[in-house]
Amino acid sequence: MIRVLLVEDHALVRAGLEQLLARVDGIEVVGSAGDGAEAVELAAECRPDVVLMDLVMPRMDGREATRRIVERDPAVSVVVLTSFSDREQILEALDAGAIGYLLKDAEPAELVRGIEAAARGESPLTPKVAHTLIRSRESRAGEPQLSDREREVLGLLARGFPNKRIGRELGIAEATVKAHVTSILQRLAVTDRTQAALWAQRHGLG
Repeated sequence: MIRVLLVEDHALVRAGLEQLLARVDGIEVVGSAGDGAEAVELAAECRPDVVLMDLVMPRMDGREATRRIVERDPAVSVVVLTSFSDREQILEALDAGAIGYLLKDAEPAELVRGIEAAARGESPLTPKVAHTLIRSRESRAGEPQLSDREREVLGLLARGFPNKRIGRELGIAEATVKAHVTSILQRLAVTDRTQAALWAQRHGLG
């Protein structure tokens, strides 16, 4: 059974998500929060496997809530569920520790698959979000645009470090490293870590 915590400040949306997930075998909603501060408290109490996290909320936004939840329990998989699909929002959420990023216009089946993927330790990304990351390029050099954190992750990956070691070196959760690696592979248009490492070495990051 996948234990899910819902974090959404709009009561009607939150109730709709609860009703949707209540009908899904293998998923149990163990709590719901209306803001980030409440989410941090409930995550400590409920010990969910997956947190569905809105970004824009009162008292504490989703990025800060994600950061605190993952710092307290790195085993929790936070999946952002929001209306925002711009690159900066995506990268900030991933850097805060989110393992996945889904949009609110997703089909119910996509949402369920995302929760199940996150529970397995994978990084679910709505196709539109993945496209945003892939399409983003440095206009000056014509190379894939990587954030500073992604460059750090890629540099350590090129040295042969596993995700757990990369997390220790950078002081971030292993789940966060997985999310960054997924983003890096997509934006470099490569299929595995070896190809990413070769790219890094060719560009002086290894």
